[in-house]
Amino acid sequence: MQPLAFARPGRFFRGNLHTHSNLSDGALAPAEVCRRYRAEGYDFIALTDHFIGAYGYPIADTRPFRSPGFTTLLGAELHSGAMENGELWHILAVGLPTDFAPARAPGFAPVEGQETGPEIAARARAAGAFVAIAHPQWSGLTLADARSLADAHAVEVYNHGCATGADRADGFHTLDLLLSEGRALTLVATDDAHFHGPDHFGGWVMVKALENTPEALLAALKDGAFYATQGPALHDLRLENGTVHVDSSAVTTVIVQGAGSAADAVQGEALTRTDLVLARAAHSPWLRVTVIDRAGRRAWSNPLPNPAAAQGRG
Repeated sequence: MQPLAFARPGRFFRGNLHTHSNLSDGALAPAEVCRRYRAEGYDFIALTDHFIGAYGYPIADTRPFRSPGFTTLLGAELHSGAMENGELWHILAVGLPTDFAPARAPGFAPVEGQETGPEIAARARAAGAFVAIAHPQWSGLTLADARSLADAHAVEVYNHGCATGADRADGFHTLDLLLSEGRALTLVATDDAHFHGPDHFGGWVMVKALENTPEALLAALKDGAFYATQGPALHDLRLENGTVHVDSSAVTTVIVQGAGSAADAVQGEALTRTDLVLARAAHSPWLRVTVIDRAGRRAWSNPLPNPAAAQGRG
């Protein structure tokens, strides 16, 4: 078994899916945000300003900033309704149409009578967007909250802005619990860049597509043909007869995680081709791979089903 990111034809394109400008609470104009990401070697970004009334419900039109070798996806960070902790939902929507109808969300606090988070997420997905549960740890998201967001494609498992500004970057606990309940979800790493501090160029996705166009990238995101990273590269990933084969840039650790406490690991020096025989994770219904380099930077595969799990239960 080979995940789509490595099985399908095309090449990998580097992109950030969570970015802010001065159309909401970011420090820089959209043109400068795009310029900086392009200069840093990104192939695409999504500018996702806060979709609230205080900012005029912006969906930044970044189409003028596209150029050969660099493109943009239109999107927003949606807010509507209260989570269990009483705070406003934060939902990432990439690939929104410019005429996406605003919620009744005047500011960063829930108001009576507005759409719920699950309702606005469903509306975004129906409008063609790739939808992700944003920064679960930072938000104080509960498992009940996460379960209710049935239209999410992905969970934001690493948020660089939340790492640098709050030390609450993680979404893996939420993702893994949902996977173990049978949800089909992928995972994304992002910056959530506002450019008020060092919240940029720290986490991204590598999307496999035939061309660097908004249409091809969005389709690949929805298909799960990508991986997430802080720097290390994944070149190939295969699951064959209880062994996970990983080709990567030089790393020191390769881990396969599964349901519950299941995990198997290999440590070494300058690992680039790793064969990991599953033991504790052998009968997990889902598996995902983490690689860690000498600097502590990580890359993460999307989850994949484990055919041996059904055999083990039989």
